[in-house]
Amino acid sequence: MRSFIAIELPRKFKDTLAKIQDRLEVSGADVKWVQPQNIHLTLKFLGEIDEEKIGRVADIIKAVAENNHPYPLALSCVGAFPNITSPRVIWAGVNKGNEETTRIAKELEEKISAIGIPEEVRPFSSHITIGRTRSNLNMAKLVQDLKVMAGNAGLLELSCQVNKITLFKSTLTPKGPVYEALKETILKAI
Repeated sequence: MRSFIAIELPRKFKDTLAKIQDRLEVSGADVKWVQPQNIHLTLKFLGEIDEEKIGRVADIIKAVAENNHPYPLALSCVGAFPNITSPRVIWAGVNKGNEETTRIAKELEEKISAIGIPEEVRPFSSHITIGRTRSNLNMAKLVQDLKVMAGNAGLLELSCQVNKITLFKSTLTPKGPVYEALKETILKAI
């Protein structure tokens, strides 16, 4: 079963990020945009794992949630990996809540690697993927538009309270992935 662990985002985040996608889409660049209903903050991509490990992962999520308290999360800017002049992944950055999100992701990473799920090669970065480029078509215009948006630090300034961690199943379809929440775990520590 293809799965991942994430922080679900409120509708106001998804609506604002969809508007940003619309503004960037005008560039005519070849970008696969994340469907607004699928926008989330990934803590750990698990990949294909068997049913037996899903239960163990759910137990790990519970243990991590019990060690962490709810916290505020705020978005700050738009950017790209590997960088804004060569965008492969277009993202919204996390400002407030970055430290807490990173701590939770690292704790999940350590505990999940102990049950045989490989660790990420790249270090964790708190971000919300909104699109992935597929070719260099109209790349210069996309880069120009990204630079304008990236320079506007007050563009997003959205905030919410992170109260839970969600384990998702991801089913790939010709129309894009379909996500199903398998288990929601409330953050508990006070």
